Amino acid sequence: MSDENPNTGSAGAYWKENIRLLITLMVIWFVVSFGAGILFRDFLDQFMIGGFPLGFWFAQQGSIYVFIALIFYYTAKMKAIERKYDLDD
Repeated sequence: MSDENPNTGSAGAYWKENIRLLITLMVIWFVVSFGAGILFRDFLDQFMIGGFPLGFWFAQQGSIYVFIALIFYYTAKMKAIERKYDLDD
């Protein structure tokens, strides 16, 4: 059995970077889905995209597109973080 604390050294730095990335991406998703689709909808409805008000578009499709883009970004960023801490396969 090892007496090493997993929150020290590179393991702690890895998890700190991982959690920071997750929180950042979740905040972006929240702002896009809740903010653009609900809170800022009246302002965004002044603009049109594809014949629909922008606020409606964000509420119906925009947040899904952003979520998919965030998944691809997360995958690429996590591969880089894992390489940085020598955890890749």
